[in-house]
Amino acid sequence: MKRLLIVCLLAVGMSSCSPSEEELFQAGIEKMDQQAWKEAIVYFDRALEENPKNAAALNAKGVALFQEGEYEAAIPVFTASISADSTMYKPWFNRANANFELGNYKESLADYNMANGLDQSQTDIYYNRGLALLGLEEYEDALLDFDAALQVNPNQPLVYFNRAKAQIGNNDPAGALESLTNTVNLDKRNGAAYYLLGVTRMSATGEKEEGCADLKMALSLGYTEAKTWIDDFCE
Repeated sequence: MKRLLIVCLLAVGMSSCSPSEEELFQAGIEKMDQQAWKEAIVYFDRALEENPKNAAALNAKGVALFQEGEYEAAIPVFTASISADSTMYKPWFNRANANFELGNYKESLADYNMANGLDQSQTDIYYNRGLALLGLEEYEDALLDFDAALQVNPNQPLVYFNRAKAQIGNNDPAGALESLTNTVNLDKRNGAAYYLLGVTRMSATGEKEEGCADLKMALSLGYTEAKTWIDDFCE
């Protein structure tokens, strides 16, 4: 009887030690917090063995693959998450980001639109969708999204920087100069912004002295493309 009792207790102990689907998912999230992406994927895969339609685990696994730079591998995982629960904005947004990284701007735009329709309070969608629109050379629509992002938080230098690119594409150099000035006022280490500011000053308004000063600042910050302009127009 004692032997049988011990066997039963061991069996109960082994059962109680088997982590649940939720415990495996949370362990994966903890690994994500530590940026241990590969280890996180192992836990998410184990959770998915318990429930292949766990939309949150599929989305989280896709994010871990994305962080590993495995954009193509992440896309079908996000797609599976969407199939499991199409009402979550996150997998739509994340699949859009993966497609954007691969240069698939039309696909990313469609997914950003879906994510935005599901949760209009997520302001990151506006900025990222603006980048996709910029990639598609749809400058006016890109400006609308960048402006929406700035309404939420006006202290975003990268939004101003990409807004300037859209304004240049939209043949608005004066607006671009304003956006670029805002960029460098908020981030004085952005060499690319100083470069674009200098080039725009010189080519659009003829402000050679100011433009050369911006180009030299860009070069001092390591933006080497400024050297050609400096050699040709500032020396």
